[in-house]
Amino acid sequence: MSENFAGWIGTSQTLYDTISHSVLARFRATMEVASPAKYVPQGFHWCLCLPDIATSELSIDGHPPKGGFLPPVTLPRRMWAASDIEFRAPLAPLARVERVSKVVGIVEKSGAAGPLTFVDVEHITHANAVACIFERQTIVYRQAARAPSLLPACDAPDLSAWPWRRSITPDAKLLFRYSALTFNSHRIHYDLPYAQNEECYPGLVVHGPLMATLLLDLCAGALGPDGLARFSFRALAPAFAGQPLYLVGRPGETIELQALGADGRIVVSARGYLK
Repeated sequence: MSENFAGWIGTSQTLYDTISHSVLARFRATMEVASPAKYVPQGFHWCLCLPDIATSELSIDGHPPKGGFLPPVTLPRRMWAASDIEFRAPLAPLARVERVSKVVGIVEKSGAAGPLTFVDVEHITHANAVACIFERQTIVYRQAARAPSLLPACDAPDLSAWPWRRSITPDAKLLFRYSALTFNSHRIHYDLPYAQNEECYPGLVVHGPLMATLLLDLCAGALGPDGLARFSFRALAPAFAGQPLYLVGRPGETIELQALGADGRIVVSARGYLK
């Protein structure tokens, strides 16, 4: 490894939380999910066991500083690229939660846009001492953008081939609330001047796990709140606040899912697996 990250393989941290009724209520209000109150919606686990880094210690982009639990990759831009999740047991309100996270892989590559570093993190979420959720998360680090980009054109795609579909226009209020729920202070989600001037995005960027949660909710509407045994997603392109987002699904042996941007491009590709 060119940056000598071998010492970070196996690095771990353990965080604790409780599934309070108040946080669940705020999640439901933010996401506008319709599942019964006795259920904890799939995707809610991303609102639990959050690192509580002091504000004064945050990096310029709003992320926690590098070099603690995660390796000190020098590439400046980082994003949640993908996750593969197994839902082995449901979470329940008031459960005591423990999440053990471990760095399990670091790979450096060179892409069309320059060098990339992929960090894989394994998360195991226990609720009341039961291992409920297993997740392998991929974080990608890359070079800073060299030039501003334009907002995609709004050109409603043909959704007729997708039996499950929903359209939503994420706005700054939704992004701000989701950032608050997940204690995510990355400035591309709420600070428009920073997103445009420093990271060269044309607008506020919609969180990858927010779009994944919306796809999980699409499945819950068709299958029930605990219908999936496994869910995987990959972020392929950014989506922006104020633009339409199309959530679609097609059931089969596995459930094919996509989030489409304003111009019809795939921004998130996902798959669901039935119990």
